[in-house]
Amino acid sequence: MTEARPAISFHDVSKRYDDGRVTVLDRVSLSVAAHEFIAVVGPSGSGKTTLLRLVNRLVDPSAGRVQVDGQDVHTVDAVMLRRRIGYVFQGVGLFPHMTVAENIAITPKLLGWDEARMAARVDELIELVRLDRGKHRDRYPSQLSGGEGQRVGVARALAAKPHIVLMDEPFGALDPLTRDALGQDYRRLHDELGLTTVMITHDTLEAVLLADRIAIVRSGRIVAAGTPHTLMNDTQDDYVRELMATPRRQAERLSALVDRPAPG
Repeated sequence: MTEARPAISFHDVSKRYDDGRVTVLDRVSLSVAAHEFIAVVGPSGSGKTTLLRLVNRLVDPSAGRVQVDGQDVHTVDAVMLRRRIGYVFQGVGLFPHMTVAENIAITPKLLGWDEARMAARVDELIELVRLDRGKHRDRYPSQLSGGEGQRVGVARALAAKPHIVLMDEPFGALDPLTRDALGQDYRRLHDELGLTTVMITHDTLEAVLLADRIAIVRSGRIVAAGTPHTLMNDTQDDYVRELMATPRRQAERLSALVDRPAPG
């Protein structure tokens, strides 16, 4: 039986700036299976966001190939490629002069959907991301909380029914309760809609709790990739071991606090 084609693949990809003097990514190869949720983790400046932006041609590689559904992204019109890939990033980036409904409908409008189809899709998505259609549909971004705005950002990314969603620190600016709720809600949507998700995060615990697989980037290279269980229990790399030990220590400290007998 033939192996299923990856949804996204990087083949020996490098990205350099400043006439080749600054290397951001160095010969990176990685495949993302259809319907997989992969988190990319690493320190600031390690090349995580550049890796993500190569997928929808916000940047182009200096060497190597990036493929989406088996097709080299350089053979696809960049604008049309972006319109069929959802993109969610920290800070939401909603247009302040547009209502929630208008923000969500941006990509369908660009694709030429008729008004009735756009309105139905907007209503469907508002409910899908757990907002109140009557309360939120006609509000402006300035009238939303941070969590509400980020939910609208997720709805906007899903508006044209993409099967691939890219997420760049999507929940990083939110308070812990909202961040956890949104993360779990997005994972539910990922599973229900059969999405392929690549998420950039600095938070190792978030990666462990949400992702099927984690890729760890350091100095422009992928130093490890595997399931959360594998990376937490079986790695020879000192940096990876220390990085993945963090969520374990957090869990142990929390467990000790929960199990501690009440005073008196």
